[in-house]
Amino acid sequence: MSRRYLFSSESVTEGHPDKICDQISDTILDALLAGDPSSRVAAEVVVNTGLVLVTGEITSQAAIHYANLVREKIAEIGYTDADNGFSADSCSVMIAIDEQSPDISQGVSAARESRLSKSDDELDRIGAGDQGLMFGFACNETPELMPLPISLAHRITRRLALVRKSGELGYLRPDGKSQVTVVYEDGKPVGIDTILISTQHDAEVGGTTDEAAVHAQIKRDLWPTVIEPVFSDLAIKPGDTTRYLVNPTGKFVVGGPQGDSGLTGRKIIVDTYGGYSRHGGGAFSGKDPTKVDRSAAYAARYAAKNIVAAGLADKCEVQLSYAIGVARPVSILVETFGTGKVDEERLLELVRDHFELRPAGIIQAFNLRGLPGERGGRFFQDTAAYGHFGRPDLDLPWERTDKAALLKESLAVNA
Repeated sequence: MSRRYLFSSESVTEGHPDKICDQISDTILDALLAGDPSSRVAAEVVVNTGLVLVTGEITSQAAIHYANLVREKIAEIGYTDADNGFSADSCSVMIAIDEQSPDISQGVSAARESRLSKSDDELDRIGAGDQGLMFGFACNETPELMPLPISLAHRITRRLALVRKSGELGYLRPDGKSQVTVVYEDGKPVGIDTILISTQHDAEVGGTTDEAAVHAQIKRDLWPTVIEPVFSDLAIKPGDTTRYLVNPTGKFVVGGPQGDSGLTGRKIIVDTYGGYSRHGGGAFSGKDPTKVDRSAAYAARYAAKNIVAAGLADKCEVQLSYAIGVARPVSILVETFGTGKVDEERLLELVRDHFELRPAGIIQAFNLRGLPGERGGRFFQDTAAYGHFGRPDLDLPWERTDKAALLKESLAVNA
């Protein structure tokens, strides 16, 4: 029997308080890795009205100016006017950083495999920085092999930032959110049920401060400048029955850190698959690649995406789990939700055979310690807003499908 249902995902702009924190954390990470590729970093940031607190555990030989990095990133995001409650020039920046625990460090620097078996494999040297479980996911709903709801939500928030920074809609301010509800039939997207945008704005728009007039103007402006360009290259578009909601409270003048506090790692569903796939709970930003919360989630996405790109499944989720100080995963699971073209046991063998899942191997495969120095010093920070996956605007190594042909060839040889 045919099944029809709705699924929603949200995104937030780079000026959202939590995303400010993620971007500052990853800006600090980029700077430390560029100065010392072996840096151990767990950088946490808190923002509130007029305040930025940088804390966490960092061990590095790199010398960086934390406060300058913080202010430069805040200005880049767009908070440059103190009258709006938060400004790069006037906010207070507090630094409270410790070194990484030596108990954690010893397990990361010398993995259990190298300590007990005296393995001479250099990829056995680095142990996982913590226990935990990570999920990677891919599906064939979009060209970037991401679920359609989160892909659309990110498109909208990126477009909001673009029209704000270009001056096309100069009354917009940095804080904002989007949410898209997609109609599914038998597991396939067929339409758009609801588009929701909440965007911070000036008190005066179009020469008036009248709340109803301002609201109406913003709603009119966003359709041709944001919504239509987002859907211009897609087969699925908003229809006559699509609900279009803008700033449902009526106005959104007070926002950013003045309107709400922010914290690193509080938008993990926005960062990944919009709730469409499971999540192990670990955040990404501010963590160096020995932290498997980040690096193993990238590796799991890489494996799942190549399986889907190879045509071996329409949807694929890969779960990895790790023990602190141990290099090799404790467990690996491949789930295709009934869409697999071959047995999941065979797909599991392919993952084991063709994907490096030890922390040192992931770092080497994706060049995670060298990349910050190759892209103008800003590799990880560019992933800290608008998602870590399905980014056609960024050449992310875990987004490549360079193993799809190998997977198909391996199946053919064994067959």
